[in-house]
Amino acid sequence: MQRRATVRFAVTACVLTAIAALAGCNQKEDTTPPVASVQVSLSRPKVALGSPVEVSYKFTMAQNAPNLGQRRVFVHFLDADEELMWTDDHDPPTPTAQWKAGQTVEYTRTMFIPSYPYVGAAKVVAGLYTPGQDDRVKLSNEDRGDRSYKVVDFELLPQTENIFVIFKDGWHPAEVVTEGSGRTEWQWTKKDATIAFRNPKRDVTLVLQADNPASGPNAAQNVTVQIGDQVLQTFPLSAKNAPVLKFPVTAAQLGTGDMVEMKFTADKTFVPALDQSLNNSDPRELGARFFHVFIQ
Repeated sequence: MQRRATVRFAVTACVLTAIAALAGCNQKEDTTPPVASVQVSLSRPKVALGSPVEVSYKFTMAQNAPNLGQRRVFVHFLDADEELMWTDDHDPPTPTAQWKAGQTVEYTRTMFIPSYPYVGAAKVVAGLYTPGQDDRVKLSNEDRGDRSYKVVDFELLPQTENIFVIFKDGWHPAEVVTEGSGRTEWQWTKKDATIAFRNPKRDVTLVLQADNPASGPNAAQNVTVQIGDQVLQTFPLSAKNAPVLKFPVTAAQLGTGDMVEMKFTADKTFVPALDQSLNNSDPRELGARFFHVFIQ
């Protein structure tokens, strides 16, 4: 009985080996000429969860590259086990249909690292694809096997490395939308909204992302930022594609106290339930919609 089991195992192993070899023989080599190369760099090699980081992209088109048509950039952030954590797929500032053979296209995006339950070694994988299709462009970088290319390694640090921001008065509860591997979170303000944080007693940068998708005569168009009686900045609210804004704040403006309170004031507010054109029963007073507020 033992000899029969041994023979059966040996035959099974041979069959599996043959199948694997056949699959390898049938796998076609990707002989398509590459159309470009890509380089990606981060502004810091170590990035704390929840913090902003500048991501720079450089695409160099091949001298004989054809027109790419409409393509998107896919950017996947992987942990040490190659598991996908989040993505930052996007359309480049200059559409790929306008890229020319031999041209170098460079741009930088500021992104906020999600508060993901992982710290340690991580990597970025990038490439180009056709929107709505599983059709990726071949690049001259080392292929991971699916026309995706590892472009940079970095380290994720705990969120405790950041200056902790307390959302005090004037903020509505956070709202979250999850799509695929992406997650978007925001909080609406009332007329006035206040944050507080421990005074680092040195110059800092206020990094924020806010907009107001509402229209109408009572929709906010501007937000003023102040500490006490000091007006630090007044910035306009975009109706879509909220830009990341950065404002320097000096140690003198922060004051000498142990804690700092910073107030955001919308120039107008509206109540969706009172605007019949919106067909919305939301009874809240809404000022501006904030995606991120960070003290760097």
